[in-house]
Amino acid sequence: MSDKPVLYYTPRSPPCRAVLLTAAALGLELDLRAVNVKAGEHLTAEFLKLNPQHTIPVLDDNGTVVSDSHIICSYLADKFGGASDSLYPRDPAQRRTVDARLYYDCGHIFPRIRFIVEPVIYFGVSDVPADRVVYLQKAYDGLEHCLASGPYLAGDKLTIADLCCIASVSTAEAFAPIEAAKYPLLAEWVKRLQALPYYPKSNQEGLDLLVNLVKGLLAERQQKHT
Repeated sequence: MSDKPVLYYTPRSPPCRAVLLTAAALGLELDLRAVNVKAGEHLTAEFLKLNPQHTIPVLDDNGTVVSDSHIICSYLADKFGGASDSLYPRDPAQRRTVDARLYYDCGHIFPRIRFIVEPVIYFGVSDVPADRVVYLQKAYDGLEHCLASGPYLAGDKLTIADLCCIASVSTAEAFAPIEAAKYPLLAEWVKRLQALPYYPKSNQEGLDLLVNLVKGLLAERQQKHT
């Protein structure tokens, strides 16, 4: 058994990148185990014992198994944050604010990204419907209003809400651009998160893999139809 928490993941996945960002913010090294979803490795009997929902990421911390990226990030922050609770405040009111942002990500932002990229990767579609792009852009408004009260989504300090949301928003932006004139606070927030020293390794590398894959497939299929 690994002496480091084991993360079953794929680098392209926004939720997996959220966990990588959180671990990096904590200075925590993970034992990374890549899972090939397209090959069905998440459906093996061994994986289903870890996570019957057969989703990634999944964390195995010396026998404590945690699934869902938001829960994993909160678990890591609670266990490995040390004396500082800034990433996931222990104060109930502050924690509720962070949780609300996390739920906004999993309820509004990430699902709209999935409706754009997954049909391309798994079902062979050759274009992205314009209404899905517009629908994704509508989710930016909620984040813009959150940022009216501080430089980060839950106030004055970086939290796991920012780390989870930037993994999604950076992906969304590749397909549904953020209009800086309409969402100036959000555009600045993205730049603020991109300036984190661990952002390139923990998010940008996997983001590039996903965007290049999806846009490459779209270009290839559109060329066949011309």
